[in-house]
Amino acid sequence: MESKLNLDTPAYDEIQKNIDVNQKLVQELNTGAHDIDEIRKVVSQIINEKVDPSTEIRLPFYTDYGRNLHLGKNVFINAGVTFTDLGGIYIGDEVLIGPNVTIVSVNHQIDPSQRRHLDLKPVYIHDNAWLGANVTVTPGTIIGENAIVGAGAVVTKDVPANTIVAGVPAKIIRKIEVEN
Repeated sequence: MESKLNLDTPAYDEIQKNIDVNQKLVQELNTGAHDIDEIRKVVSQIINEKVDPSTEIRLPFYTDYGRNLHLGKNVFINAGVTFTDLGGIYIGDEVLIGPNVTIVSVNHQIDPSQRRHLDLKPVYIHDNAWLGANVTVTPGTIIGENAIVGAGAVVTKDVPANTIVAGVPAKIIRKIEVEN
């Protein structure tokens, strides 16, 4: 669901309060030595949801907001991943996210007089998807179940289930034959 958010409004002021708290948590997380349980505990605070014990998150970990990031079970998030989640990022179960992936659910408005205001479009990454290293996922896109996004790809359109995509912008390379 697409929405707009204007800066310098009471609604944004409330969001900024969460950002201020979470940025301190993100900085502390990324500047110390932590075991996997400590990482899950701090990320749970940041996203305001319990991170499942089956999920592994490598540091550094970045998010601009945190409260609209939703993680499934048995997710693997490699080092250097950035979530711009104000518009919502929904990650299903068994998802693999490679190093330095960027997932963005926020964009600025086109009209120059409104450029500092935000367009919010959620991103959905369905079960068992795999995002290779340095992938960028743009606002409003859906990555289908079992899909693979090749390293370095920029996803600007929905990726169908059981499909491999690659390139800039990402294009379908082939279908995945699923064994039953």
